[in-house]
Amino acid sequence: MLYYFMLVIPAIDLKDGQCVRLLQGKKDAVTVYSDNPANTARQWQSYGAKLLHIVDLDGAFSGRQKNFDIIIKIRKTVKIPIQVGGGIRYTESIAKLVSAGIDRVIIGTAAIEDPELLTEACKKYPGRILVGIDAKDGKVAIRGWEEITEIDAKELARRLEIVGVAGIIYTDISRDGMLTGPNVRATRELVEHVNIPVIASGGVASIEDIKHLMQIKTLWGVITGKAIYSGSLNLKEALSLVSEQKC
Repeated sequence: MLYYFMLVIPAIDLKDGQCVRLLQGKKDAVTVYSDNPANTARQWQSYGAKLLHIVDLDGAFSGRQKNFDIIIKIRKTVKIPIQVGGGIRYTESIAKLVSAGIDRVIIGTAAIEDPELLTEACKKYPGRILVGIDAKDGKVAIRGWEEITEIDAKELARRLEIVGVAGIIYTDISRDGMLTGPNVRATRELVEHVNIPVIASGGVASIEDIKHLMQIKTLWGVITGKAIYSGSLNLKEALSLVSEQKC
């Protein structure tokens, strides 16, 4: 019998070298959870996480990665795969991360503003380039969520599939960090719109939210951040739940 596992992926958001969470992506609404991100990564691995999601928030806002040394320290600390995003807008940044052993690189703003970069990266690193689609009311947000475009999230996802990206991370920015529950409807619509893996992000607050997302049968994974740091979601329980999920 085949088994399907929707991954529950703990997030480590980095700002000024610390593990933090932002409220709806606002850079002045910061909660610091740890001054040792590598130890946090080790903890999530010990709980059974199969993948870590790391975002360089300073890089997302500035356009240049600021926490590379911390990311490398995390890479050296854990054995599980790592995907990294935030401020990756240049070919050199992608090459640097891949060379350092980062398994998958997430491109956000550059996927909109520099499609040639994305196309080149997908060709050079097949299966290792993800694109983050951050959306509000179905429209794509860029530059650390500070700018809302007129680009439709679902249509962008279709174009990205054609380019050859390995998967999409879909974040409803109105839900992120709010612990109000994920946007299941919008996530399902996006999953049904493309044939590449989709990872949901934003709003997860409880084990019930994980159960709701599990109803989207081809959803590849879900990222959780604030919920596991605040304690509203028990990561061990969530990992155990999805490991029992059958096709």
